[in-house]
Amino acid sequence: MSIRVIVADDQEIVRTGLTMILNSRPDIDVIGEAADGRRAVELARRLRPDVCLFDIRMPGLDGIEATRALAGPAVEDPIAVVVITTFDLDEYVYSALRAGARGFLLKDAGPDLLAQAVHAAAKGDALIAPSITARLLEAFAGTGPAAPPRQPVEPLTDREEQILAAVAAGRTNTEIADTLYITLSTVKTHIASLMTKLGARNRVEVAMWAYETNRVRPGNEPTR
Repeated sequence: MSIRVIVADDQEIVRTGLTMILNSRPDIDVIGEAADGRRAVELARRLRPDVCLFDIRMPGLDGIEATRALAGPAVEDPIAVVVITTFDLDEYVYSALRAGARGFLLKDAGPDLLAQAVHAAAKGDALIAPSITARLLEAFAGTGPAAPPRQPVEPLTDREEQILAAVAAGRTNTEIADTLYITLSTVKTHIASLMTKLGARNRVEVAMWAYETNRVRPGNEPTR
């Protein structure tokens, strides 16, 4: 079945371009477009897409607030949101992830990465692109709330620390399994345990916690 997507961007030429790229894929179907965040939220609530692709800067209701309305902590049945932005050092990206976005892209990411991001968000895997999201998470980890990062309800195991580093580096479950010589189901079990211990809702929040606590730095790769 096709992945159903809503695209929201206040620039018509960008919105049209994103829609054309996504609709050119046989398994992606853009079912709605919006020029502002308020309209995007209305469409998403009515059409219940698999993924929303939101520009971070929109009139009326920006991408951050639109994301919070559809995927924030208070939302009982959240919709997957990917934020897209022009700048690779955008001060709003961290806030968008805090609001519940599963990931984000740059507008010059290219058709393949755009499609990959939609697929990833739809299935809850590979939500962090290593060349973009991990760098921005690292750059903006210090711009979050002043309160110290929450502590895990139980200490992390050595294996969980390895998988934490891999998730923050943007690796998929399959890549983690191959690197650490463990099964895919074992990876999923460890990630579920990490989310429980950290009170995280998704992989993005796991990665943010890793950066907030300085447990993962650029170049910190999981070891076998």
